[in-house]
Amino acid sequence: MSHNLKQFVIDGNKVVLNKPSPDHKVEDVEFEPNEVYAIDIVVSSGEGKPKMLDEKETTIYKRALDVMYKLKLQASRAVFSEVNKKFPTMPFTVRALADSAEGDAKQLTEAQLRLGLLECLNHGLLHPYPVLHEKQGDLVAQIKGTVLLMPNGSDKITVAPEQRVETDKKVTDPELLQLLATSLKPRKSSKKKAAAKDTTAAPAQ
Repeated sequence: MSHNLKQFVIDGNKVVLNKPSPDHKVEDVEFEPNEVYAIDIVVSSGEGKPKMLDEKETTIYKRALDVMYKLKLQASRAVFSEVNKKFPTMPFTVRALADSAEGDAKQLTEAQLRLGLLECLNHGLLHPYPVLHEKQGDLVAQIKGTVLLMPNGSDKITVAPEQRVETDKKVTDPELLQLLATSLKPRKSSKKKAAAKDTTAAPAQ
């Protein structure tokens, strides 16, 4: 899913789905000038239905700011306290959490740290960033970029390096082909330029 961005918020309320389905729907919204969006594209060589197979593969999490719960385990409380101090709004890796741990969290073993994260996850205090899979042998790739919607056109400010690939797949839909050929920044009308030039060059009466 792609989201609009705000200061300290990387998953705003405006959402664009990669592939709408009966199980995944979002409200219709309008793009507005001066908005920022994180464009998140997931593609695969399979059926286009990637899913998480093993939650233990996940090593990146983010605090769910709208959820509160009184944790039972001491390890969970220590982990959650550390998350709130060091990573209150942005995603973090388990390694970064362990490296920056202080106080009670610093005394936790890797197994205790994982146990603490698990209770936080079970009660919705953390959002996981899962590793996605398709069927055996199929490939899954994820591409992210940041786009500014400016009054004079869109600006792509961050994007992954381009990688040349060979494929036997082709886009044949005329609407998609027209969309792909559209420039992010529309060209200014040459008629307006010519009119402005004529006005400047016209002798005073």
